[in-house]
Amino acid sequence: MITIQYFGALKQLQPAGTETLPWSGGTTDDLLALLRERGPDWQQALQPQRIFKIAINQQLMHACAPIADGDQIAILPPVTGG
Repeated sequence: MITIQYFGALKQLQPAGTETLPWSGGTTDDLLALLRERGPDWQQALQPQRIFKIAINQQLMHACAPIADGDQIAILPPVTGG
């Protein structure tokens, strides 16, 4: 099992802000592909060309990284500011 936390606009897709998923292993790319399979809203929010960050166990990843059973994942959407 992995725990995923969603932030920003992604919380509109998962209003609880967090969920636990069964996980038999894979990478951050595998996780994003799995989430995109949920439908058009997820595909739009997690488009490959969008800039967002993924953290595994509170460490930001800058490339595809392995996710192990028991990891905590945070998906951070693009941030705008002035």
